[in-house]
Amino acid sequence: MKKFLTITGIISLVLLMAACGGPRRNPGRVYMPDMAYSRAYETYAELDSNKFTNDTLELGEGKIFYNSMPVGGTIARGEMLYIYPHKNDSAGYANSADITNPFKADSIDLKEAERLYLVNCGICHGAKLDGNGPLWKDGAGPYPAAPKNLMGDDMKSMKDGTMFHSVTYGKGQMGSYASQLSTKQRWEVIAFIKAKQGGGAVMKDSAVAKTPAVDTMMKKGK
Repeated sequence: MKKFLTITGIISLVLLMAACGGPRRNPGRVYMPDMAYSRAYETYAELDSNKFTNDTLELGEGKIFYNSMPVGGTIARGEMLYIYPHKNDSAGYANSADITNPFKADSIDLKEAERLYLVNCGICHGAKLDGNGPLWKDGAGPYPAAPKNLMGDDMKSMKDGTMFHSVTYGKGQMGSYASQLSTKQRWEVIAFIKAKQGGGAVMKDSAVAKTPAVDTMMKKGK
């Protein structure tokens, strides 16, 4: 009996040592592998049409095709409850002139609006809004075409809503800034531009006079 226990103990010890030796290559069984291991996708890769666009959801008599886009009218977390009514087409651009800034002039922090302008717009349109930013710089910059002069008569006469439409969807060589600036921030930047043009709120204690020009800031790596 003692010999049997000894042999059993030795075998158990050998098995235990073998089980603990080296890295474990087998992860074992997973109860729900589709939940434990997500399907990997390449960043910015196009969706496989066989796996996505053919997926449908029966809804009454019609079908809804899955395209991975948010539901229409969805508002991002932290975004203001404001839905711009016009689409990105010629009719939407024309009708945008009827839209007014939803924020009152005295409720906008123009110093913060100025900061947003310098960060997002100044590199092209310049700190003085004259279209002579670092990317143009009197034609010596890397940009091949002069950005819009926001102090021009045509821009001074442009309605707030049309300017918001252009910033939201992009216009000409300028792309959309809807992903960089929230709805409120876009209206703030427009209020700042209108104030500098002389058609909006009065600028008080302007930060432009107290901060380096945009091209100087870029040279310093700020």
